[in-house]
Amino acid sequence: MRLDRFLANLPHSNRRTALHWLASGRVCLDGQPCRDAIAEVSVFSQVQLDEENLQQGQPRRFWMLHKPIGVVSATQHPEHRTVIDLLDEPDRDQLHLAGRLDLNTSGLLLLTNDGQWSRRATLPSQHKAKVYRVDTEDDIDPACIEAFARGLYFAYENLTTLPAELRILAPRQALLTLHEGRYHQVKRMFGQFRNKVVGLHRLSLGGIELDPQLAPGQYRALTPAEIACI
Repeated sequence: MRLDRFLANLPHSNRRTALHWLASGRVCLDGQPCRDAIAEVSVFSQVQLDEENLQQGQPRRFWMLHKPIGVVSATQHPEHRTVIDLLDEPDRDQLHLAGRLDLNTSGLLLLTNDGQWSRRATLPSQHKAKVYRVDTEDDIDPACIEAFARGLYFAYENLTTLPAELRILAPRQALLTLHEGRYHQVKRMFGQFRNKVVGLHRLSLGGIELDPQLAPGQYRALTPAEIACI
């Protein structure tokens, strides 16, 4: 909502009064004097008039979770335990997921109550790098390196995947860096080489890396530097 409309909607106020308050420098937005009528006011904004709080502002929450296998990336599910169930936080019902992992995929998952931040983290147009550790049933064909870098054609969607980087660590293990997140993409990419993915673990998203101190099911707040990565 625009700041002038927020002020005009207050009891015993109107648009003329709101503009007068702004012009006279009596309004502060997030601790700073503000005369901009169209400044954005969100649920996280602190708004003051003559140093009196009109809205305290809801605190932003950002969490990093080490998602275990067998837990659903959802806020609720009729059959399985969800990632929200793993959080011992009073405001966990206000959180949503910034991206998802399949039931049998483990690793880094981000949760927040800030919708704009999560959209920046997950919008395909942002091309945020996602790094996965992949374990396969059979030895990885070195030809995958060039094929993944070139992009693979998915006939069902009639599209070609963005270039991806594959680094083979062992005969049946590799690091894969993607810049998109299509449905079961990793499994389908290796499936084109008739190799089944038997283990998938996300190590990082953008500039945020899974904290090695977190055991599966554990979580912690993101640092200011990690939040700024998105």
